[in-house]
Amino acid sequence: MLPRWVDRFIRPSTRAFFKEWRNSPNPSILEFVHGYLYGRWPYLYIGLGTGEHPFAWLFQPFLARVESLARVSSSYSPLKNGDVTFADTYHGKVVPHEEATKLVSVQQEIRVTDLERVIPFARARDIILKNPDHITLLRCPCRASREKPCEPLDVCLIIGEPFAGFMLEHHPEKARRITQAEALVVLREEHERGHVHHAFFKDAMLNRFYAICNCCSCCCGALQAHRHGTPMLASSGYISRVAEQLCIGCGTCIEFCQFGALVIVNGKNHVDSSRCMGCGVCSGKCPHEALALSLEPSRGIPLDIHALMESSLSAKQPVSG
Repeated sequence: MLPRWVDRFIRPSTRAFFKEWRNSPNPSILEFVHGYLYGRWPYLYIGLGTGEHPFAWLFQPFLARVESLARVSSSYSPLKNGDVTFADTYHGKVVPHEEATKLVSVQQEIRVTDLERVIPFARARDIILKNPDHITLLRCPCRASREKPCEPLDVCLIIGEPFAGFMLEHHPEKARRITQAEALVVLREEHERGHVHHAFFKDAMLNRFYAICNCCSCCCGALQAHRHGTPMLASSGYISRVAEQLCIGCGTCIEFCQFGALVIVNGKNHVDSSRCMGCGVCSGKCPHEALALSLEPSRGIPLDIHALMESSLSAKQPVSG
């Protein structure tokens, strides 16, 4: 409970965020402060992180230290030694278009926790959606920080409370409330542009899912960090595969791959499985339908919210007999 005199000067969304934080397991005051700063000044936060802010150079020693802590690994299993890296505290799960549409279309409150096999990071693995129809469309901090950004800028979907209300209340000039139907339009249009859907999780955002970002490799800080060896993104659980009898080696798909996973070899498209994150953008761009996503168990489990909800309910059912 906040002191009455403090409560009078704090916005409702901040109080809601504080209440959620206070009721979370093992609340840390540093995480609350971190979460508040991250949500209150995301454009400064991302601008410094991407190096686009004029004073970013002051933070280079810190950023270098962060990168040294992040381990590069071809494995997608959780860390075994208990250490927590930057990529464990702020990370995204690649989500194919179909799964992204399910995530913004749910009509009931959701609580699916400890998703170790789905979100293979040490922390921030929960999907807890309160008021899932509360969606705020936010001007993308990554794109906004760039000198010549991709457009449109309004492509970040903040989902559920207290996050949607927090962003709307603190950034009214850069955010607006939208319906689930409008969110589906944003996802479809970004998918058609060849951009990748990422479900983002962060420790300071109550250790759980809070947003779907629509990312391009030229603007997205997380995508750039991932391509330079900081493992901030988890595979969708799928991989793109080529039907060689249909592929003519035209290379149309290559320009749309945000992960640099496609290359023409001997006149046919080839998928580098170590780079492919299973976003599905390439399959939608191939004029000959020679590419399609296929489940790849070694790359984790897809973030299919309906399947995860059913699995969670089944696990809670008492065993008969």
